[in-house]
Amino acid sequence: MEQEKALCVRYLAAFLLVFFTMASCGSGVGVNWGTMATHKLPPNKVVKMLQENRIDKLKLFDAEEWIMAALMGTDIEVMLAIPNNMLEEMSRNPQVADSWVYENVTGYMYPGGLNIKYIAVGNEPFLKEYNGAYLQSTLPALKNIQTALNSWGFGSQIKVTVPFNADVYYSPDSNQVPSAGDFRPEVRDQTIEIVQFLYANNAPFTVNIYPFLSLYGNDHFPFDFAFFDGSNRPLIDGNSAYTNVFDANLDTLLWALEKSGYPDIEVIVGEVGWPTDGDKNANVQNAKRFNMGLLKHALSGNGTPKRKGIIDIYLFSLVDENAKSIAPGNFERHWGIFEFDGKPKYELDLRGLEENNGLVPVEGIRYMEKQWCILDSNVKDLHNLAESIDYACSKSDCTALGYGSSCNSLSLQGNASYAFNMYYQVNNQKDWDCDFSGLATVTDEDPSEKGCQFPIMISYGSSLLQQERLTNILKKALGIYIFVILL
Repeated sequence: MEQEKALCVRYLAAFLLVFFTMASCGSGVGVNWGTMATHKLPPNKVVKMLQENRIDKLKLFDAEEWIMAALMGTDIEVMLAIPNNMLEEMSRNPQVADSWVYENVTGYMYPGGLNIKYIAVGNEPFLKEYNGAYLQSTLPALKNIQTALNSWGFGSQIKVTVPFNADVYYSPDSNQVPSAGDFRPEVRDQTIEIVQFLYANNAPFTVNIYPFLSLYGNDHFPFDFAFFDGSNRPLIDGNSAYTNVFDANLDTLLWALEKSGYPDIEVIVGEVGWPTDGDKNANVQNAKRFNMGLLKHALSGNGTPKRKGIIDIYLFSLVDENAKSIAPGNFERHWGIFEFDGKPKYELDLRGLEENNGLVPVEGIRYMEKQWCILDSNVKDLHNLAESIDYACSKSDCTALGYGSSCNSLSLQGNASYAFNMYYQVNNQKDWDCDFSGLATVTDEDPSEKGCQFPIMISYGSSLLQQERLTNILKKALGIYIFVILL
């Protein structure tokens, strides 16, 4: 194995001079591309859209072959992620980490390959809800990935990081200002150990910040303080004045890092955004207001009261994901700046100039037939209706029907039709999926109402075929490449 490594590294080194010249002309703004959807967009079309919108930084939640194949040959800067469920084994067995790097990194690092910038080890592993499940495995996994990168010759080029949720730090109830910030006591030691390791390897600390969640479920939170253009009274902290919760949150982290002895470590905001449905505060107007203000603020160079400069952010997220867990709330499926089919939800100036620039959509998307499944108006016996609606929603996405959501104002009949249609579409418009004990019927008349869209899904066959083609192309390319370098 060691001889093979040495041979691979010698051949790869010949390519690195070319690869090192791949420079990002980025704006400082990236996006998260999540793929928890029943009908995925063709990745090559999404990548074309990213390029046309000049989005050149991308954060992925896994090393998915079909996406990586589409990204090959582009200059898009990529952050690959290792899921939490791999941390335990990776922490115990360095060979698992080495194999992951070999399969997902080394095979792509050649001219015409990928511009991999970061490896995210886990995703919010110290989240309170995980009850310490990854507390002991995160740092060993992080170290093993770094060792593997070093052994393959990429340790200085590709940086490791751990995306933390903002709940790893806090200000005490007795003094809720950023300068009182510190890491949460039960994870403090482990977090500081990770910070030490990141700093020693010239790698960034990554944090996910969600001002929307400050409003969610808290009617007493000052509404305008969640945005960047509010007129509410500022939060005063010594000589610093905070006019928005994002800056206050980020500076709480910076104070915690300073108290730990690392005041100048690089910080990336790995996730930040605003949902457009699934809650009374989740709508297009608020999302546009927040993201417009965020981009202007992050790219202005003004920074926060504690740290000046451009703020490195990744918007969450690129597209809606109708298969995400809604345990945190119905809004979880609606974070995208694009709809599930790649259509922009609103105008957004990615340069941070607050101009009403239209985003370029994903083009050439094929849809299923223009037909919908609705409640049959001729049916009189509705005693099974509630049960049928519950079943349809349990197997599809009815989050738009929730309180304060876009379809909240539908009648009982409208609710039934929406639920039936979502189930019908998710199951690819099969005739037998529009029955519901005789309650439903198929129509070619769009039942959408003002503000409430009854969607038609992306053609599943088209999307799946694109993925298979890309995966096959990738496997052939990698096979040829590995064969050549091992000669």
